[in-house]
Amino acid sequence: MSPVTSKVPDQLTLPALREAAAGCRACDLYKTGTQTVFGQGAEHAQVMFVGEQPGDREDREGKPFVGPAGRVLDEALEEAGIDRRRVYITNAVKHFKWKPQGKRRLHQKPNAAEINACRPWLDGEIAVVKPHLLVLLGATAAQALLGRDFRVSVQRAQLMERPGLPPMMATVHPSSILRAPDDETREIEMRAFVQDLKRVAQHLQR
Repeated sequence: MSPVTSKVPDQLTLPALREAAAGCRACDLYKTGTQTVFGQGAEHAQVMFVGEQPGDREDREGKPFVGPAGRVLDEALEEAGIDRRRVYITNAVKHFKWKPQGKRRLHQKPNAAEINACRPWLDGEIAVVKPHLLVLLGATAAQALLGRDFRVSVQRAQLMERPGLPPMMATVHPSSILRAPDDETREIEMRAFVQDLKRVAQHLQR
């Protein structure tokens, strides 16, 4: 880890991790992000959802998945019979990466160095929560934990194992559903996403 970053605390708790991550300077994203957006949810959740990074709304509010993609996730969780209050939700990268376009702040994909800089915080969250299953939302989260060659389109919803980590399952990021070109495609993609989350629900019932 970079010597200028905040140190991951020796005593791992979610409050201690959140407090330490608030001062993280391991990459340059802290310079343009409003704040560190740490994970949120049940401390010993059976399922941890990992997205890419906070968006504009999350950056302003300091909470993960509270913007448009969060609403899609909430709807899908409800349809799949998963209570959001009983899961833990976080991102691979804790600062919002963006570029200005007029008055808007447009999302930019984080690079490998930024993902690696944030990895100690994600590892800390996994160590504390000890989820039975990690659900990786989108390519950035999947590649962060399963390697750069992983393709969500090829191995979607398959149970994956890696040494030192809980079982993992990758699916699309809810923001991809919002980017669907028309209502019909959006509905098809939403149904597929809900089916993936129903698999998660089945896994929890075992």
